Amino acid sequence: MSDASGPRKPPLTTTTSIWPAAAVLGLAVVMLIVFMVINLATSQGVTKETTTTIAVVVGGLHRDLSPGPALQYCRQGEEVPSNIDDAFIVPLNTTPRPGANTPNLGAGDFDCVQPMATGKTNATSLIDFFNAQLGARGWSLFSKGASNGDAQSLYQKAGNDGFYWEVGVTVTKSDAGGVDWTFQIYQNSETV
Repeated sequence: MSDASGPRKPPLTTTTSIWPAAAVLGLAVVMLIVFMVINLATSQGVTKETTTTIAVVVGGLHRDLSPGPALQYCRQGEEVPSNIDDAFIVPLNTTPRPGANTPNLGAGDFDCVQPMATGKTNATSLIDFFNAQLGARGWSLFSKGASNGDAQSLYQKAGNDGFYWEVGVTVTKSDAGGVDWTFQIYQNSETV
C-alpha cells in the first residue's frame, strides 16, 4: 500500500536567529547609558542642610533669650548631647534657687536638678510654656501631674549619644508673686 501523499520526507528545519533578541538587549543597554548620562548631567548632588528652624510659640509666657546662669549648672557640655541642649530654656523673670545638684555625676547616668523661681506667672502658665516650647523642639510629653498632686510635666527625647533623655518640670510652690519649680534633666539608662 502506498501513501497518498507520496514518499516520506524529513521535517523542515528552521533555524532561529538570536539577532532580534540581541537587538532588544542592545537597545536596553543604549537606553540605560543614555539615562545614566542624563542623570549625571542634571544631578545636583546631596547638599547638607545644617540650619534648623524652631517654631515661634505665640501666646503664653515669653522665653528668656539669654537665660544666663538660670540653667548653667545643668548645662554641662561633656555630659549632655548637642541635640538635647535645646531643653535648657526658661521663661522671662526666672532665677535659679540654691540647691542644684547632680546626684549621679561620675557614677552612672547623668542626672541634674536645678530649683528655679519665675515671677509674675502661675503654675498652669509655666507648665503650658514648657509644653509648647519643648514640643516645638521635638520633645514628647509622656507624663503629666506628680503623684503628690503638684503640677508636673515629663518629656522625653532620643539623644544622639544613643540614650533617651528626660526632662521634668515640677511646680513646688505657687502664689501671687510667682512660681517655685524644679528643672530636672537625666539620661535614661535605656538605649534608643
